[in-house]
Amino acid sequence: MNRKNFLKNLAIISGLAAIPSFYAWKVEPFWLEFVHQKMPVKNLPSALRGKTLMQISDIHIGDFFDYQYIIDSFNEAQQLKPDFVVYTGDFVTYNEPKNLEQLAEVIPYFPTGSLGSLGILGNHDYGIDYEEEHVAKNIIDQLASRNIQILRNEALNLNGINFIGIDDFWGSNFHPEKATLKYNPEIANITLCHNPDVCDLDVWNDYKGWILSGHTHGGQCKPPFLKAPILPVENKRYDAGVIDLYDGRMLYINRALGCLRQIRFNVRPEITVFELESV
Repeated sequence: MNRKNFLKNLAIISGLAAIPSFYAWKVEPFWLEFVHQKMPVKNLPSALRGKTLMQISDIHIGDFFDYQYIIDSFNEAQQLKPDFVVYTGDFVTYNEPKNLEQLAEVIPYFPTGSLGSLGILGNHDYGIDYEEEHVAKNIIDQLASRNIQILRNEALNLNGINFIGIDDFWGSNFHPEKATLKYNPEIANITLCHNPDVCDLDVWNDYKGWILSGHTHGGQCKPPFLKAPILPVENKRYDAGVIDLYDGRMLYINRALGCLRQIRFNVRPEITVFELESV
């Protein structure tokens, strides 16, 4: 092969190699998928059969991700007219006070449910080193302006569903036993828990039912047909989607709406829409 052909072939190979990089940077991080999933709930009130519960997780508003996409996604989500909306943490990627001002720009667009809206905090909602309570308090106050209540190791009954909210595993207010103490097996229960590793702790008070989590982003990048090589959890089974814990608990891990860094490959961003049904 002469030098001219070599350089030509090298340019072709380089161009082909750049395609997946461009896709992972500029396409997939903004290719939102609405995932529709049935959710059978024990003791579900008959009036709630067929109602929808929307889960939004890991929004990550901050400097490292285009949050106009978040606004556009929220507008699209609200058009689905969800009955319940739950948020499972990491509203921001916090590095400085400006990030809370960025959150304030997006707050008016946060979807809400006709029957109620609530959420929990994630590790990034506790600021630098996950121990800045004033950051968490600011986020809670901003969400309250949209009538989105944040549960901190407590429970709230909304129109017949007992929502249990566990504060973040890595944050400074992790007391899961206070939350699971509110479990009542005689009524409908759904638990929100940002980090799915909490599922392996002995804190659940014989809880039976659904647990909605986030945190992993589904690994954010993974080879086709293989597991994600990097997951921020100890239990590498906890990547994304429905996971049966084989003890009466069903875990759902949302793949995240946003990103810590603007890159995704084979793990599209997600908003989950559950259809409630009786067991």
